[in-house]
Amino acid sequence: MVDLGAVLADLDAEGAALDRLVGELTSDAWAAPTPAPGWTIAHQIAHLAWTDDQVVSAATDPDGFAFAVADAAADPDGFVDRAANRAAAAPPQRILAGWRAGRRTVSAALAALPTGRRLPWYGPPMSAASMAGARIMETWAHGQDVADTLDVRRPPTARLRYVARIGVRARDYAYAVHGLRPPEREFRVELTGGPEVGGPWTYGPEDAAERVTGPLLDFCLLVTRRRHPDDLAVRAHGAEATRWLGITQAYAGPPGPGRTPGRRD
Repeated sequence: MVDLGAVLADLDAEGAALDRLVGELTSDAWAAPTPAPGWTIAHQIAHLAWTDDQVVSAATDPDGFAFAVADAAADPDGFVDRAANRAAAAPPQRILAGWRAGRRTVSAALAALPTGRRLPWYGPPMSAASMAGARIMETWAHGQDVADTLDVRRPPTARLRYVARIGVRARDYAYAVHGLRPPEREFRVELTGGPEVGGPWTYGPEDAAERVTGPLLDFCLLVTRRRHPDDLAVRAHGAEATRWLGITQAYAGPPGPGRTPGRRD
């Protein structure tokens, strides 16, 4: 059984790591463009704060959250940008304060959920632990955009296992969002770790015909579409696994343009 308290502690640690990057930035730095087209650092943090608000709504007011889902369905390609543009217009210190308060509220709301309760979401409903893991994934991914903007190399941590797990579990969704039929059989995913992250991390049957191998960090950069596949040491073994590496994503919604090749860490 998943220890929700441990996942929430990891979520707090991931938020604190990003907070250390943005907490002392100047207003000019908050306006710096990130690798996400049209998004500044302010957009990145404002989006995380907005999403935290959605989590709290899903946990405490599922009927009200249904209206947010309907709004998203009416504009699936634009609702995230609309919310980010609106929230990013606030002064940086207000964005930062709101994000910090929202992180605490999310942890409290998830911790208070009855055992077995599943939260509605923009994708399939999730348990409290799965939602906390998803928040780790998104905080890490948007934190990568911030780190790239500031030219900071973040050391990998064992928290990347949440990102990898979601990336593997979202395989069929990645096919569907590209209008493709997913394979019937599971892939084998074998990820190497190291002293900083532990591991190895493995998913899927050992005798699977299609396999993906590589470093945990590189796989996480791939499934969050923060690096182009050509810039990573993730390897596919099989035709379908090769196709998956070109379309994989760990998050709900449109895939976006992804990153152009040329950035190697």
